[in-house]
Amino acid sequence: AKKYEQQLAYEGELIIAEILKNREILKHLGTRKLQGKLETFLQEHQFSIGRDGLNNLLRANDLLVRKRKRKGSITTFTKHYFRKYPNISKGFIPTAANLLWVSDITYIHRGNGFGYLSLISDQYSHKILGFSLYKTLEAKGHYWL
Repeated sequence: AKKYEQQLAYEGELIIAEILKNREILKHLGTRKLQGKLETFLQEHQFSIGRDGLNNLLRANDLLVRKRKRKGSITTFTKHYFRKYPNISKGFIPTAANLLWVSDITYIHRGNGFGYLSLISDQYSHKILGFSLYKTLEAKGHYWL
């Protein structure tokens, strides 16, 4: 039994060394993807470890990936009481440029806060036809370039 435990400890050390090599390149690689990356290494060394065993090994060595906190703010709020317009272009597939224009708004981090970028693009060619960058989401925006 002691020899078996020593063998498992040795295998675990080799697997951890390989995990650390992979984590140098991809620091936030989770257990499932890590298992895929280790597949050829495990076969070459004739090691057998499943997903749960790998997860336990990572946990024992404090190598589990922690969930990262979201950076930035949440800008979409769909449960508002304002009028929501239907998507009238649903199912329409443009066959040439200038048949369907679409627009979207996103925010961009700037040195002194963040601004709102509004884009208008052609659905067929994906070219940007117009844009504006504003300090606020007011209907009358203030340019901020």
